[in-house]
Amino acid sequence: MANTPHASVIVARDAQGNIALLSSHFPQHGGEYLFLPGGRFENDETPLECAQRELLEEAGVTGARWKSLGSFTPTLASPARVHLFLAEELTLGPQQLTPSEADFKLTWWPMHEALAAVQRGQFLLPAGPLALFLAAQHMDATAHDAGTDDETGRSNDLNDAVRSRPSPVPAELT
Repeated sequence: MANTPHASVIVARDAQGNIALLSSHFPQHGGEYLFLPGGRFENDETPLECAQRELLEEAGVTGARWKSLGSFTPTLASPARVHLFLAEELTLGPQQLTPSEADFKLTWWPMHEALAAVQRGQFLLPAGPLALFLAAQHMDATAHDAGTDDETGRSNDLNDAVRSRPSPVPAELT
C-alpha cells in the first residue's frame, strides 16, 4: 500500500461530545478552512495505524475506542482509498506537528456546529464532511439504541444540522 496514496481521516470526539477540528490558511483557495486530522499512509501501515499516528501528530490525541466509518475512493483517476474513523475515549496531549503543519490550529467544536460549518462551505476536501456526517449518524443511532440522548443533550445532531439550513422556499410560500 505504500506506493498508493491511501489515507485515513479521523473524527475525534471528546467526553463532552466535541469534535477536534484543525484549521489552516490555504492561499490558493483564498482563506482559512477547516479539516479533520488525517493523512497518507506511511510505509506498510494499516488504515487504523495511519489514523492513530495522524491523530497523535496533528491533534496530540490518542483514542482508546475506534470505529471504522467506512472508506471511499475520492476520484476515479486513482486507486487510492480514504478510510474514515471515529475515535472516542480520548487522552489529550501536545500536538506533534511537522514544519509543513506548523500553522495548523486545533479547536474543539460541538458536532452540530461542525456540521453547520460543512453547510457554510468551510471545508475544502470531501473526506471531512463525509466523516462528520457518518459519525453523526453513528452517534445518533447509538444514542437511539440506548434509549438516551448523547451527553450534549442533543438527540439528533445530523437532523438538527439539516433543519438549521436556510430554507430555499420563501417564507411567504410556506
